[in-house]
Amino acid sequence: MNRYFLEVSYHGGRYAGSQVQLNALTIQAEIEKALAVYFRQPLTLTGSSRTDAGVHARQNFYHFDLPMPLNPRAIYNLNAILPADIAIKQLIPVPATAHCRFDAVAREYEYYIYQYKDPFLVDRAWYYPYTIDWAGLQTAAGVVKEYTDFTSFSKRNSQVRTFNCNIMYSEWKVLEQGAVFRVKANRFLRGMVRGLVGTMLQVGRGKITVETFRQIIEAKDCTKADFSVPGHGLFLQKVEYPEHYFSKS
Repeated sequence: MNRYFLEVSYHGGRYAGSQVQLNALTIQAEIEKALAVYFRQPLTLTGSSRTDAGVHARQNFYHFDLPMPLNPRAIYNLNAILPADIAIKQLIPVPATAHCRFDAVAREYEYYIYQYKDPFLVDRAWYYPYTIDWAGLQTAAGVVKEYTDFTSFSKRNSQVRTFNCNIMYSEWKVLEQGAVFRVKANRFLRGMVRGLVGTMLQVGRGKITVETFRQIIEAKDCTKADFSVPGHGLFLQKVEYPEHYFSKS
C-alpha cells in the first residue's frame, strides 16, 4: 500500500467546513469525490487540521492510501475535476507510518480585518469600521504568549483530552486597509483563533481592559470569550512538519 500526503489550498466560503459532515458541502467530501472519479474507487482522507465553515486555507494537508503507485499527471487531472475554489498543490509519497495530523508540529493562522469598505475583501476579511487602540491590541496579543491553557477559547462540547496549546508567536500587524492577527502554535482548539480575535478586539475598542482579557484567559470559562467574529476572515496559513520530514520519504 502506498501512502500520499495531499497538499491543498481552498476558499472556504461555500463550505460547511473542511471535515466530512452529513448533508453538508465540505472540502474533504469534494476532494474524496474527485479522488473516487479519478481512481475509480472510494478513498478516505485523513486531515491535518480542521477548519470551520467559511474558513480558508492557503495550506492544509490530507493523507490517503492507494494500492498502486501514483501517476505524475494525477495533480493536473484531479484539479480539472475539483471545483475552482479547491486546488491540489502537491501529492507527496510518504512512509506508511506517516500521519498528516499527528506528525504536524505547528499550525499558523491569520485573521484579517479591514476598516474601509472594499468589495474585493468582503469574502476574505471582516469589515470592522471602528476606532481601534492598536497599542492595546498588540499588548493583548503579547499576553496570549504567557499562557498555555486556552479552555476559555474553546467552543463548548469540544472533545479534546487537553486544552493546552504552546503558543510560538501571537501578534497584530497593521496593514494599509486594516490589520491581521498572526498566531502560531503546536495545536489549536475548536474556535480558538476566532475567540481570541473577538475578545482582543474588545480590548482594541476599549470595551474591556488588558487585565480583564487576562482574567478571561485565567477563568477557563468559554462563556466569557467573544466568538462572534465570522469565519471568512480566517486563513490556515501553514501546517508545519519536522525538518526534512518529506525528504525522508
